Amino acid sequence: MKKINIAVVGSGIGGSLISALNSNESLKLFERDMNLGGCASTFKRYGAFFNAGATTFVGYEDNHPIKRIFDDIGFNPDLLKSNIAIRTIQNKKVLDRIQDFDVFLEELNKVYPNKNNEKFWRTLKDIDEKFWNLKKLYFAKYSMKSYFRTASFIYELLKVFKFDLFKSATGFIEDILGDISEEYQSFIDAQLFITVQTTSKDIPLLSMALGLSYPFHDVFYVYGGMGSLFDGILEDVDVHKKEEVLKIKKQDDYYHIQTSKDEYLAKNVILNSTVFDSSKFFEDKKIQDYYNSFSFNDQSAFVVYLKLDIEPELLHHYQVILNEKIPNCISNSFFVSLSDKNDYKLSKKGLSITISTHAKANSWKQYSKDEYEKEKEKTMNFIIEEFLNNFDKISKDNIKYSFCATSTTFNNYINRFNCGGNSITIKNAINLPSCNTPFEGLYNVGDTVFAGQGWPGIALGVEVLNKELNGKL
Repeated sequence: MKKINIAVVGSGIGGSLISALNSNESLKLFERDMNLGGCASTFKRYGAFFNAGATTFVGYEDNHPIKRIFDDIGFNPDLLKSNIAIRTIQNKKVLDRIQDFDVFLEELNKVYPNKNNEKFWRTLKDIDEKFWNLKKLYFAKYSMKSYFRTASFIYELLKVFKFDLFKSATGFIEDILGDISEEYQSFIDAQLFITVQTTSKDIPLLSMALGLSYPFHDVFYVYGGMGSLFDGILEDVDVHKKEEVLKIKKQDDYYHIQTSKDEYLAKNVILNSTVFDSSKFFEDKKIQDYYNSFSFNDQSAFVVYLKLDIEPELLHHYQVILNEKIPNCISNSFFVSLSDKNDYKLSKKGLSITISTHAKANSWKQYSKDEYEKEKEKTMNFIIEEFLNNFDKISKDNIKYSFCATSTTFNNYINRFNCGGNSITIKNAINLPSCNTPFEGLYNVGDTVFAGQGWPGIALGVEVLNKELNGKL
């Protein structure tokens, strides 16, 4: 039986980054699928390539964890900076989310006029900048050292943000912007759904500031699809594709790992699976109870994939905000990502388009097989129709083919019904899972563990985990 130091289960953002940082250890990364990256992977269908879900790459800049990690592993990604992070379209009104604050503010006042717009958005931007300049970003449990470091981080938060740390997002909106229009509120909430997986009514001011400020950072298009990032990140890592981890059993100082192909003994195990679904790997009652203590986050994605026979001059990212919720979804907006016309891989024989919105993971389980297919088609056709209504350069005749994915589809391919992490809300901030566990040598990483959302949040959690590992390996 092969002995290794670290076994990483899952090649999502967290699993891949922590593997790359520790590639000089005796480490193996196990991925049940052929494609690397989980929700952020790139896959092939009908002879063309598409991004599975995550499509924006943000945070690759100085003093941010992604840049630090990439520099540490010596990886230079093939990127194109997007001058416009997102173009939002609502009732034919267009607003570009761009990095230049003054230009953004000028355009914002035309679409959503409010006398306190500058104060509101500048405060959010300032909070975001302060957060990423914090020196003691950390969150872990289960040891005196971890609790001390976490307490130091919380103290720094209190020192920097003072009473702002306890303000709610809705309270701040009311205090600064007042009674805003439904359109403006919908714009704010649609943006938050992209980044923090929920609306302003459930989150603190700090989460809203981080969620709404990401277009003020560098936002990039990734040539060759998001999957190309994982090819570069994992270049020096021992990756086992199409090898599914079935069971993990604590055995003295090791974890006995049974996969679909072999057996291993690992001193340390890092799970990039969803934390609330990780009990399935274990027979040990204490470990099962630990993972079962985290509740399932019933949020997922509905994604439409299109291939066009044309390559019109368009931006990389759009958000379309509607006046009604999308059928079988919990959102009234969808996010459109288009491949760059010069992308050698994704734009071969026309643009590849990923259109995503939010849905309840369990809602698709209620349907019979026939109902499921009918409702899936209904939701896809609704989104395509609204997409065409908002893109004059594209007609139905330009769509070579289309298909879609529900939570059930994601579970079949990447082994998770849920897509996207738990939002950090006022209620759950104290009870968030951490990278370490009560069990020696067992760790968690990914978007359901602190700090959660997107490349920057997951990378932050990876840095915290790496500090834990460095003290133990």
